[in-house]
Amino acid sequence: MAPTKRQRVDEPVLVASSAAAREETGTPRSLHRPISDRRQDTTGRILPSPFRLTHIRDLGPDMNVDAVTLADLLGDPLISECWEFNYLHDVNFLMSHFDADTRALVKVHIVHGFWKQEDSGRKSLEHQASRHSNVQLHTAYMPEMFGTHHSKMLILFRHDDTAQVVIHTANMIAKDWTNMTEAVWQSPLLPLGVDSGPQPPLAVGSGHKFKLDLLNYLRAYNSRGDVCKALVEQLARYDFSAVRGALIASVPGRHEIEDEDADATSWGWAAVRKTMRSVPVQSSGKSEIVAQVSSIATLGPKDTWLRGTLLDSFTSPAKSPSLKPIYRVVFPTPDEIRRSLDGYASGRSIHMKIQSAQQVKQLDYMRPMLCHWANDAEGGAVLPGEPKDAGRQRAAPHIKTYIRYHKDSNTIDWALLTSANISKQAWGEAGNAAGDIRIASWEIGVMVWPELLTDDPAAKMVGSFTTDTPSQDDVVQDDNDKATSTIVGLRIPYNLPLRRYGAVEVPWVATASYAEPDWLGKTWA
Repeated sequence: MAPTKRQRVDEPVLVASSAAAREETGTPRSLHRPISDRRQDTTGRILPSPFRLTHIRDLGPDMNVDAVTLADLLGDPLISECWEFNYLHDVNFLMSHFDADTRALVKVHIVHGFWKQEDSGRKSLEHQASRHSNVQLHTAYMPEMFGTHHSKMLILFRHDDTAQVVIHTANMIAKDWTNMTEAVWQSPLLPLGVDSGPQPPLAVGSGHKFKLDLLNYLRAYNSRGDVCKALVEQLARYDFSAVRGALIASVPGRHEIEDEDADATSWGWAAVRKTMRSVPVQSSGKSEIVAQVSSIATLGPKDTWLRGTLLDSFTSPAKSPSLKPIYRVVFPTPDEIRRSLDGYASGRSIHMKIQSAQQVKQLDYMRPMLCHWANDAEGGAVLPGEPKDAGRQRAAPHIKTYIRYHKDSNTIDWALLTSANISKQAWGEAGNAAGDIRIASWEIGVMVWPELLTDDPAAKMVGSFTTDTPSQDDVVQDDNDKATSTIVGLRIPYNLPLRRYGAVEVPWVATASYAEPDWLGKTWA
């Protein structure tokens, strides 16, 4: 393989600023030209990240460059209707982020998973909603006992006849939008559609496929009653052709792993496996798949499900078994939680258990994969290189990302932002003899890759740190690459290179007790 080189300063590069590239419509510049247009640019382009980190209250402006607030998402007075899907909800908090002059006029729909009438969470939500005449609650169908309505999504309709889909990782509560690391994907503003005859083929990652899968996801809510039929009918009128992203979602129930119906949508890890058949990855060199989550469930005493079902679904079927990627899992230690902005309180929503014999065995097989969130802990393994600062070491992670890094070229093959943690409930059990997958929870996410976002087969994705747009120093190219290649940034929430756990380090356990005070002087019991 040819050695890599950094792009020379005198080579021409067009850098599209984050704001300019998204423009008023939220559409990356690369999407303003037809997908069939293969014209070569005379100079390279650098495009901002499709995923954006949320603003951290207790960090300075230099660590919040390009960060998005909830007011940025909801504060436009042109918003006329909002459908809010989530696990935890604070209605007053949600309503406070709409424009002050119009918030009483916005039709607000909240979709939740508190299906038991006597559930304290349901009663609290009903009490909160009763204070707002323009808020309507909708209960998701929850057929699995241990499932949750964990999806995090906003669907917005506007007075200018456009709509927008926002998929993110934060609960609709103040804690998640204050000092926790979260992220957001926003669709472009979607215009009303025009009947233009036969639709193009449903290519994976295209706006047409995204729309089909999103509508199928929403239709699943209506399997036992009318939860959001009106939303499906309304959203179906909009044109999704500018969207670039593959919807990766989970719906409770039993589903076929391989459904031959062209209009069918796969769910859970089966959706990942199906999508990966269409995602190009670099065919040589070393690579890592890094799963960064805020919760790791009990998975069993052997790694059969973690490796054989979940992580293997993220590998390209075209790759040689000998070239399979290394798997890494980013998860904070007690030391990292102690030193986070909110101290131990940050760990209340970060979960893993290591108490039972089965859980100890799980820790044993996961230990070689485990890496730090902040990667500056004294007990961690030696760093393999000079770290790049993501600016979120002290903001504890509630974000969930799955990213494939190509180690030799310092580039990224694909990235997934999702609500789904590492659990069988979220991704589905291993397939059974009948070819079915059983899923317990509602989840939703978006996968992207460089060629999809740019329509340039030579495009590369690189990590960007403390800003959505990569710096020229982050742009690396092979000797055979043309200087005209498009570069897409991906906002990385953790420092790179990763730091593996030390020999005696263990993950943070929210149900354990910690006598050592956090930086705020508090203990955890």
